Amino acid sequence: MIRSMTGFGAGGGASGGEEIAVEIRSVNHKFCEVKVRLPRELAALEPLVVRTVKDRLARGGIDVSLRRAGVASAMAPRVDTALAEAYARAYAEVQARLGLHDPIQLRDIVAAEGVIRLDERDADLDAARAATDGALAEALDALGAMRQQEGEALAADLEGRLAIVESLVARVEVLAPMAVEHHRTRLAERVKELTQGLPLDPGRLAQEVALLADRSDVAEEITRLRSHAAQARVLLGGQEPAGRKLDFLVQEMHREVNTIGSKSQHAELSGLVVSLKAEVERMREQVQNVE
Repeated sequence: MIRSMTGFGAGGGASGGEEIAVEIRSVNHKFCEVKVRLPRELAALEPLVVRTVKDRLARGGIDVSLRRAGVASAMAPRVDTALAEAYARAYAEVQARLGLHDPIQLRDIVAAEGVIRLDERDADLDAARAATDGALAEALDALGAMRQQEGEALAADLEGRLAIVESLVARVEVLAPMAVEHHRTRLAERVKELTQGLPLDPGRLAQEVALLADRSDVAEEITRLRSHAAQARVLLGGQEPAGRKLDFLVQEMHREVNTIGSKSQHAELSGLVVSLKAEVERMREQVQNVE
């Protein structure tokens, strides 16, 4: 069954004191493009994340957000001892120059800008990698389930539209020969009107009708349309990603319908072509979201 390219999934994992939370969002894209956002101290895990996602997903614009769970566990105070010593010397120098006798307090130094700051805690990469594996697998499972569910809805819609296309093609097949006969009758009446009752040349009339029949023959286009529809049904029921193949088939269907339209010499046939174009265009829009 086909899958959609749109979905969301979240997961979490823990290992050796590291807790990782992952969120994945995917939208339509011609190829598989993975963008990863993660803490600076976990930058080394980005290739692993990209490779894991691409192993599971064939197409889509995929945004992966990875964070270390728990703000407190991810942050740690850092003391810039060199800066603290510089502040202490500066305070002592000011004290000596101004003849002050107030003792320098520790709180004065640690309160100075930049002496103590909160930085991201160094990560245990091995533990973080293990936690990321679990979180990413859970998020991808959830994403896959959503994409599968939406894919089932897409498949049902496309199946219905294929049925409509096949029904319209059947009507075109019936109407096309009738359109030629209708044109033959109109041509005979027109010639008779112009010749003011003079006898018609049956051979010449038959030749003109034959030329029209050849120019307006849509049997080949009908055969190809039915073949494309049958191939599309097989892809809809398959297990492999089918978005690109379906996109190609819909383009070919559109081309065949346009050819039938260019050969149409009958108002009702032209109306059927318009309806066919509308259905194929709706299919094209839906196929853009198939993985």
